[in-house]
Amino acid sequence: MVTFIPFGEKPNRDGVLYVLQLLKRNKLIEDYMIVESSRVELLPERIPLDNAYIIGEHLATYGIIKKLRPTSLVSVDAHTDLMHDYLDHGSWLAYALEERVVNRAAVLAPVLMIPTTERTQLWTRRVKVFPALLRSRKVRGRWRAYKNLQTNSLDEIISEAKRYLGDEVYLTVDLDVLRPEYKIARFQHGELTLEELLDLLEEVKKNFKIAAFDIAEVSDRIRRSRLGKKALVEVFQLLTG
Repeated sequence: MVTFIPFGEKPNRDGVLYVLQLLKRNKLIEDYMIVESSRVELLPERIPLDNAYIIGEHLATYGIIKKLRPTSLVSVDAHTDLMHDYLDHGSWLAYALEERVVNRAAVLAPVLMIPTTERTQLWTRRVKVFPALLRSRKVRGRWRAYKNLQTNSLDEIISEAKRYLGDEVYLTVDLDVLRPEYKIARFQHGELTLEELLDLLEEVKKNFKIAAFDIAEVSDRIRRSRLGKKALVEVFQLLTG
């Protein structure tokens, strides 16, 4: 079964319901459920134990993993979602780690790395970040480069993530990781082409047992995007195949 969660503001809700019809038209789903909630705190008691979720705002992943309680998580996302000021779509992973909803996580292919305000802290404990592009951080007074998809092989990245996370993970794929021309998400997009994203997900599938997955940050922009519809369908087929 596939669970559709039209969570968040109206563009996200409409986008999820549009994708439901898109997947039905392409004969890619038969058994499905729609779960509505205006508050993320209510999601764990409303959603079923499933292995596939299509969601709007990425904060819904926080509700899903509170239900499933995975040990480790892989997030493929243009943003780290590790901001640590208040719980929302940009901080859900930080709070999930702080509250031990998951023990460890890896974020693959982000491009936005830094806090947005001086008051915002970036959560760094029990998580590894592998940016899409070359990025550096200060470690004990010295600047050191993150392992990244620009200067490191995909094999290196996935191998290090697996050593850190173990064999089984929950996978969340935020479609804003794709370049702007795919026009799926509402906010800043990332640097990956569809082919690069599919290669990355194929390696995740090969190297991990995926206990469950979600496809996140679907908005109604996808309705008017040929590339976006193609990307959604191909990612869904890869993850369910």
